[in-house]
Amino acid sequence: MNRRDFVGLTSLAAGALFLPSLPSFGGELVDPARLLEPGVDVAVKKRLADAALNAAKAAGATYADVRIGRYLNQGIFTREKQVQNIASTESYGAGVRVIANGTWGFAATNSVTEAGMAKAAQLAVQIAKANSKVQKEQVKLAPQKGHGEVSWKAPIQQNAFEVPIKDKVDLLLAVNAKAMDTGASFVNSVLFQVNEQKYFASTDGSYIDQDIHRIWPTFGVTAIDRASGKFRTRQALSSPMGLGYEYLTPKAADKVAGPTGSDVVGYKYSYDMLEDVAAATKQVKQKLTAKSVVPGKYDLVLDPHHLGLTIHESVGHPTELDRVLGYEANFAGTSFATLEWKAKNLPYGSKIVNLVADKTQLGSLGAVGYDDEGVKTKRWDLIKDGILVDYQKTRDQAHVVGQNESDGCSYSQSWQDVQFQRMPNVSLQPGKGKLSVDELVKDVEKGIYIAGNGSFSIDQQRYNFQFGGQVFYAIEKGKITEMLEDVAYQANTQEFWNSCSAICDESDYRFMGAFNDGKGQPSQSSAVSHGSATTRFNGVNVINTARKIG
Repeated sequence: MNRRDFVGLTSLAAGALFLPSLPSFGGELVDPARLLEPGVDVAVKKRLADAALNAAKAAGATYADVRIGRYLNQGIFTREKQVQNIASTESYGAGVRVIANGTWGFAATNSVTEAGMAKAAQLAVQIAKANSKVQKEQVKLAPQKGHGEVSWKAPIQQNAFEVPIKDKVDLLLAVNAKAMDTGASFVNSVLFQVNEQKYFASTDGSYIDQDIHRIWPTFGVTAIDRASGKFRTRQALSSPMGLGYEYLTPKAADKVAGPTGSDVVGYKYSYDMLEDVAAATKQVKQKLTAKSVVPGKYDLVLDPHHLGLTIHESVGHPTELDRVLGYEANFAGTSFATLEWKAKNLPYGSKIVNLVADKTQLGSLGAVGYDDEGVKTKRWDLIKDGILVDYQKTRDQAHVVGQNESDGCSYSQSWQDVQFQRMPNVSLQPGKGKLSVDELVKDVEKGIYIAGNGSFSIDQQRYNFQFGGQVFYAIEKGKITEMLEDVAYQANTQEFWNSCSAICDESDYRFMGAFNDGKGQPSQSSAVSHGSATTRFNGVNVINTARKIG
């Protein structure tokens, strides 16, 4: 990447000031037409993979796996009437991981030839043997039967890269125009598209070809009171999804209304960007004059697009086994939910709290057929009836908790990074009885309804936390009464999940997504969804974020 391209991409940060954290762009900048060119034939990839596997075994590896990856990204960035940038990138190469002398070794190459693959495999074995001199305990892999030659494709209806850029730009500019025409001061809109073409092979006998797609349309609307200089923002209530461009064709069946009086609409498997930006512009102007919250104890009614982030931080991360074991301590922290804590059978949440890990949910960000260790993906319980029953594990972690099977949640962000344990989709199961959001609200005497996710903080053990949101509405005697501002709630993980008193039924269930979840050193990014229905939590401490000391 030359200096001009680098400056062009990094300057987007200023224009996207009020948008969520932006995904990183990996690879070389390419002509958009390049994204439509077919990848390497699967028979060629198998031959290349075998060259690496054979070289690794000849050099002394007792196990080896190969990942050949082509990673395609496109981001379209707009502000008001301007297109700020269109960036298309491609990255192609291979990573080889081996076990030699009971120790891991890894090497990567962008020379995807038989000679280049063999050289990377030999280097990986050399690294493993060097590492073994300081390794205290040999790697123990959970057994994995080879799958033979198999494939998996995301069930998309329309490849986003096949949609003309003009059509995508026209949509974003129409979104911006809708916001400006209805009173916004500023608006940014962005469309991210990702395609991962991944091939995995191992000495276990697996040859797995996968085609994975993700999409994220989003925006940020700002309204300013010119007299006072006060400003407020509202971000899109879209979720990044494991879908194609069909996600941007709205369907009435995918729209879910918030509680009466809130003017909030949620979305399932399709998204109405024009409808959402119109609502956002109306709400952001209301936020300028909304009543500032009075601190105290409230019953919280949390929309799925908000609750997903709380799930991610207070359940998803603390149940990662590598974090529990302290492997992430120097960078991302540890977990209060240690093996010793789990053995005490203490309540993680109330008896209606059931959270599952699931890499098979179609349309979710984490959905794949097989993980980056060649393990077929599945669904399993993390918290059942309020009790922590399991963690997230990879092949070399399963033995630590006395299990002999990986959970299929190994992932690498690219061919040049080593795969390791990453969060699967972690979701709160909907209530078993029929319960609409209005029925849930009607029993709330004094509460707050929160939609969208905002700023947050959580400690290094994933225990004490604080979360904000996008829009807040007061609930009094079972009804939404007015919009509120300056709301954030504080709790600890056990206290919060044990206060869970009601969950809406499956008809309200939808995803929130984390498109760019960071972990590891060097840091890697992954994408993961969190499903839930609107949920009530009783007696949670709410603070006023605008209050000043003195």
